[in-house]
Amino acid sequence: MFLDENFLLTNEWAKKLFHAYAKDEPIIDYHCHLEPTVIFENKQYGNLTRLWLNDEGIGDHYKWRLMRANGVDESLVTGDGDDYEKFLAFVKTMEKAPGNPIYEWSHLELRRYFDIDLTINTANAEKIWELANAKIKTDAYRPKELLEMMQVKAVCTTDDPVDTLEYHTALAKENNSFKVLPTFRPDNAWMIEVPTYSNYIARLSAASGVSIKTFADLKAALSNRVAYFHEKGGRLADQGLNTYFYKAAQEAELDDLLTRALSGATDFTSTELAQFSTAVQLHLMAAYNEHNWTMQMHMNALRNNSTKTQREIGINVGGDSMGDQVSLASQVVALLAQAEELGILPKTILYSLNPNDWLPLATAMQSFQGGVVQKLQLGCAWWFNDTFDGMKEQLTTMASQSLLANFTGMLTDSRSFLSYPRHEYFRRVLCQVLGEWLEQGRIPTDEAYLSQIVKAISYENAYHYFGFFD
Repeated sequence: MFLDENFLLTNEWAKKLFHAYAKDEPIIDYHCHLEPTVIFENKQYGNLTRLWLNDEGIGDHYKWRLMRANGVDESLVTGDGDDYEKFLAFVKTMEKAPGNPIYEWSHLELRRYFDIDLTINTANAEKIWELANAKIKTDAYRPKELLEMMQVKAVCTTDDPVDTLEYHTALAKENNSFKVLPTFRPDNAWMIEVPTYSNYIARLSAASGVSIKTFADLKAALSNRVAYFHEKGGRLADQGLNTYFYKAAQEAELDDLLTRALSGATDFTSTELAQFSTAVQLHLMAAYNEHNWTMQMHMNALRNNSTKTQREIGINVGGDSMGDQVSLASQVVALLAQAEELGILPKTILYSLNPNDWLPLATAMQSFQGGVVQKLQLGCAWWFNDTFDGMKEQLTTMASQSLLANFTGMLTDSRSFLSYPRHEYFRRVLCQVLGEWLEQGRIPTDEAYLSQIVKAISYENAYHYFGFFD
């Protein structure tokens, strides 16, 4: 039956593990793009479109991509079209989307948040709209209440080093059942090829209190901001490395590159860009290691593929795709090896948007383990890979090359407060994989043992690994 209590679960052990041990575990969302401002203000959304699809340009661009593929005019995707017409356009898109995870997620979102078990189609659209909106108009459907509804215990937002974190500070003073913690996202610090780089460095100087003229100044400023994030509860960094190439450089070379960038130059060679990025990565790894942080490396993505979409609508609107850097693992290995030699290698989670990288990265990370439990992890099936097949492949790869029972589990990577059923989806896949292995005789029929693994991956590992509650 469609999305019944046992969907994705095809054997009795999978069903038992999910319903008894995974289903009701709390959630730690250690990578997302929710806005702390919106959480603090606890705004009330006007209707289902505003909460589910798009509110003043913030929304679920997974859904936007599919709507465009169905020929929906942009005014009904990110534009100023009527909210109900936007909702209908999404409904008609869903009618074309069997097999796409968004089809299953969207139905789960209606069921788990609104107790609406109607199929998303044109015939049911008006009823879904009425039932959902009646609840959205109540205080129980504001952001804080939605997080509590899903038993979310920690939300890690994505924040630039120059951010003030004022809303994180304000939220920390409240008596909420969850924490909202910053994640250090320093991509702008090494993007010297961007024409606005000097403007960004001026903002970083102001935020850190360090006048940045040399590479040593830049390092001091970044260290200052890492310490500030730590003070505000931050325990994670997130390096957005669309591509990565390792290249060492002398301090004088780095000073020259920074001077050129601050003067407005953008004509850097690929070698120079790799030198600057590598030097910043190594400095930050030392800072993370000093504070016992975990570094996430999100890699191999193509950003803003459509220059027309970027120019007319903006970034983070569904214009990205999987990257195809073929030499990624060898470059990452060079970085990890140098960090290890310097004694600065922090806990690290390696993600690639291209699953062809998973096995090379999983085998590479095993060369750098030691000192703490699962110092290096293979990141979960991220972004375009958070499908049934992608999750299953990632779990299998992690298990085959390392220790699955140490895995920190799922995240949302979402801008929507209705995305938390993705954790349920992941837990179903996890239990199905374990159930299959059990039926194949690969793991023992030991409920106490298997339940411990399921609960650990669902929640407990993330709780202990990141140290948010220490």
